[in-house]
Order: sequence, then C-alpha cells, then structure tokens
Amino acid sequence: MSTFTADLKPILSLFFAERRRALLLGAALSAATVTAGIALLGLSGWFITATSLAGLSAAAAVTFDVFAPSAGIRLLAIIRTAARYGERLATHDATLGVLAALRERLFRGFAEPGVARTLLHRPARLLFRLTADIDALDSLYLRILVPAAVAIGAGLAASLVLALMHPLFGLCFGVFLAGTGLGLPLIAARAARKHARRRAHGIEALRSRTIDLVAGQTDLLMAGRLAAQRSAIAAADHYAGRADDWLNRVETGLTFGFGLVSTLLLTASLLAVAALAETNAITTPVAALGLLVAFAAAEPFTALRRGALELGRTLLAAKRVAPRLAAAATPEPMGLPLPGFAFSLAAVSAFHENSAVPALQVSELTLQQGERLAMIGSSGAGKSSLLALLSGELPTRTGSVAAATATLLTQRTELFEDSLRGNLTLADPDASEARLREVLAAAGLLADIEAMPRGIDTRLGEGGLGLSGGQSRRLALARLFLRDTPLWLLDEPTEGLDGATARDVLCRLSAMAAGRSLVIATHIRREAAIADRIAVIEGGRISEVSRRGEAAFEKALDRLRPD
Repeated sequence: MSTFTADLKPILSLFFAERRRALLLGAALSAATVTAGIALLGLSGWFITATSLAGLSAAAAVTFDVFAPSAGIRLLAIIRTAARYGERLATHDATLGVLAALRERLFRGFAEPGVARTLLHRPARLLFRLTADIDALDSLYLRILVPAAVAIGAGLAASLVLALMHPLFGLCFGVFLAGTGLGLPLIAARAARKHARRRAHGIEALRSRTIDLVAGQTDLLMAGRLAAQRSAIAAADHYAGRADDWLNRVETGLTFGFGLVSTLLLTASLLAVAALAETNAITTPVAALGLLVAFAAAEPFTALRRGALELGRTLLAAKRVAPRLAAAATPEPMGLPLPGFAFSLAAVSAFHENSAVPALQVSELTLQQGERLAMIGSSGAGKSSLLALLSGELPTRTGSVAAATATLLTQRTELFEDSLRGNLTLADPDASEARLREVLAAAGLLADIEAMPRGIDTRLGEGGLGLSGGQSRRLALARLFLRDTPLWLLDEPTEGLDGATARDVLCRLSAMAAGRSLVIATHIRREAAIADRIAVIEGGRISEVSRRGEAAFEKALDRLRPD
C-alpha cells in the first residue's frame, strides 16, 4: 500500500496543481449528470404510474396536477443534457491539459544530464514513457477516480431516497450496492492487474523490437539474424495477445457479475416495494419511483468496469513515471578556477546513476589556461566520465571541482530533422549570417553548403540524413566554434573519419582553439599529438601525467592507435 501511495502521490499532486478547478468541476458535472438521470427515471416512473391511477377516477383526474411533475421531468432532462455536455468538455479538457503538463515534466526529468546520457543506450524508453505511459494515466481520472466517486455518491443518494420509504430498505440496499458495486471491480482489478502489466510489457517489447528491425535491418541481414528478429517480434505480439485474451475473459466475467447483481438488486427491490405497498406504507406511484431509483443506482457502478481492467496498466505507468516527476534538486554551481587556470580537481569521486562503483576518482589534476590535455586509456577507463564531470553532466560525490565555462563535443554527432541553419544555431540562436559563414568556413564546410540548392537553409533528414559522415562531423565542429567558451572538451573528435579528413579537422580545430584550453579524450595518436600534456586513466584513476618533451610523453603516444 505504501508503494502504491508513493507512486500515485506525485501524479495526483500534479493533477490538482495543474487543473484543480477544472478537475473538480468535471467531477461535479459528472455527479450532476448521474444524479439527474436517476431522478429523471424515478420521477418519470412516479408520474406515469400516478397518471394511470388518476385516470381510474373522474374526481382524481380533475384534481391531479400534471404540470408540476412534467415541468420537473423537463427540467431534469435539460439538466442531464447540459451537465453531460459540460462534463465531457470539462473532464477531457482538464485531462488533456494535465497530460500535456505530465509530458513536459517527464521530458524535463529525462533531460537531466545523467539521465540523458543513460537514455542514449535505450532511447526507445523515453518514447514509451512520453506516449504509452502518459496515455495510460488518463484512466486514473476519467475511468477510476471520477466514476468511483460518482458511483459512491449516486449509491448514497439512492439509499437515502429508499430510506425515506423504509429505513431498513435503504440501509440494506446501500450496503448491498456498495459491497457488490465496489467489490466486483476490485476483484476484477486484482485478477486483471497481472495481465494488464503483461500487455503493457508485450506492447513495449513489440514496438522496441520492430524499431530495431527497421533501424538495423542491414546489420541483421548481414549477421543472418533477420528471421530471428521477426520471430522475436511475433513472440512479443503473441505475448501481448495472450494478455489481451485474459483481459477479455476478466471483462466478460465482470460484465456477467454486474448483470447478476443488477438482477438480484432489482428483484429484491421489487419484492421490498411490493411488500411496502401492500401494507400501505407507500403508495403505488412511490413504489414505482423506488423501484426505478434502485434500478438506476446500479448503473454508475458499471462505469468502473473499464477502470478496473486498466488499473494494472495505470499503476505500472505511475510507477515508471513518478520518479522523474519529482523536482530535481538544483545542483550547486561549479566553482570558478583560480586566475590562469582552466580547471582544477581535488580529491574528487563521481558515480554514474544507480552505480555503486565510482566512475572516477581523481586526487589532483589542474589545467592552465591555453594548455591542451589529452586523456588516454582503454574503453571504459573513465575518459568520457572526466569530460562529463568538467561539463557539469556528472555530479561529484566528494571533493571539489572548479572549471571555466566549457563546451562538450561528444563522440556522436547529434543532428536533427531541420535545416542546416537550425542545426547550427543550436549553439547560438542569435548568431548573425556573417558569423555562421565564418564558422562554417573555419570548419571547411562552407563550400559544400554553398553548392547545395538552398545553401544554409537546406533541410536535413532524420539524424542528419543528407550529409556524409565527414560533413556531419564538420557541422558539429562549426557548432563548437560558434560557442565562445574558454574550455573545449572533445571526446574522440575525429573517430570514424578517413585520415585526410581527420587531419584537416584537427588542423582547423587547433587553429580555432588558439588561446583556449582543450581536453581531448582519445585513443588515436593524431589527436593526442596536438596536446601539451598526456594523462593516462586506468580504472577511473589517473596513473600518469607527462609533458611534451619528456620520454613518458613519447611513450604514451606510442601506446595509441596510429593514424
């Protein structure tokens, strides 16, 4: 129960923080719709019965007032129609507004530096959370909270009406209706919870494996795994289909249960009002009113059927989404280094998210302004972690970090389905046309762009489709040049480029970096050769630092992969 509450608390808090009035208005209008419907059915039954009995006597027919009941019926019909229309507008508008806020808050949670780096390994997870999981949470208000509150309110109101006929009748009716009307959905929710979760997992696996098939079909074909991937997709589809089948069975059973309960309730109410009418405790029209009120009061509980089936999916979505909705603690700003230094580290330890093993442990490391440092070591040694630490993406657990404002050039060139201009101005939205041409020329890309039909306004496809690998890297380099920061952090800047292109990129990078400090994470000789110092990282620790001209510096260069 505590876990259940902990998962739902941030969701409900956001619901009411964003659209409290609209959500409460929607619930009130929903209650008004149901109450007016029950009153309309009961009054209509009373009016028809009373009119037919009045027609048996001429005196009664003359004195019978048909105007007040008929006016009441029309008023209730108008209220029911208007409340239904208003309820649809209010509840759906409020729900869509809350879901939009949820998506924004969730995206901000996943955009935190450490989480964003983790998502690079499973980018489909963000897509599922922003779509399927958020969509599942609309059931929390529309199909669980509001129907449950309205059903309980309608049952209580009907019980009070019947209690006016006879207290024991109203009490027994209320207890039976509440016990069965809420008990059946709870039993069904418990039975469906596992299958709803399995269905959600199956659909997620189906989408993820389909994305892998489409994105990696060439590699799968070359490896002879295309058929295996298709089989994996079919298995996920079968898994989700079996869960759907079980959910349909639970729904069928719940529908049958509600039908049985309604029949028993109607039969018992018929016998009760007949007994009361026979003893003259109530009149025949009142008996008709009581019977129809009892019949209508059971209907709101059937609205819980959909919510009961989706409760498991909703709780799973809440469990997945809730941790990223909490407002992230604002990290302490990184201190500025002493004059003449680009950064300084002292007794630093840093950990990746959900890891008990330190990613980095540095006793002391400094870099002077204008100096260039190459970080070398095997894959996973901690080179990229050091860059993440200096850029503020990886928080420190102990020690002190002081660094100048930095720009990070990662291994991957992230380009978007936008124009070349749009991809470039990510680094500086206010950059002038002359400044854009200047950095493109410095990156060696201006001539290629001017040869394109629309020049800098040429549209790129998804992932930068339309540029070669070398052009994409040069565009990322131009974006780096556009960021006027004193410290540049480069993670294997020429990896994947041919020798000639790589040497040209490094030459341009070195020229543009005059007066700036560079930290280069690399395992290629040509990249480390432009450095003034080389630091060797092993297991997250710096084991050796050498300076140009020393024998250790040349020895470290010889350890690296040749051009």
